[in-house]
Amino acid sequence: QSLCTLRGCCWSLLDDTNVPWCFFSSEHGYRVDGELRNTREGFQATLTRLNSPSLFGKDISTVLLTAQHQTQNRLRFKFTDPNAQRFEVPHEHVETFQGPAASNLKYQV
Repeated sequence: QSLCTLRGCCWSLLDDTNVPWCFFSSEHGYRVDGELRNTREGFQATLTRLNSPSLFGKDISTVLLTAQHQTQNRLRFKFTDPNAQRFEVPHEHVETFQGPAASNLKYQV
């Protein structure tokens, strides 16, 4: 419990063993900054970090979320730093998805 609260998390002892006792509050993480932008493959959103304690340090203030509706059953999402390009490990067996976005989705985002 002390480690949980030291990280700035919430502690709530529950009888249900399937529910975590230590969890982030709604004031942790990121929020969508502006509107979602539709793309040929799906959508993009700019996320801004909320002012809260850092769990691991060196958090990125602004993150780009890119989502691709690749099939009716598959969503691919990716978080990137829009201000600094980083190396991405290439995957020799997965081709780049170029759309269009699938329709009649069996999921909601």
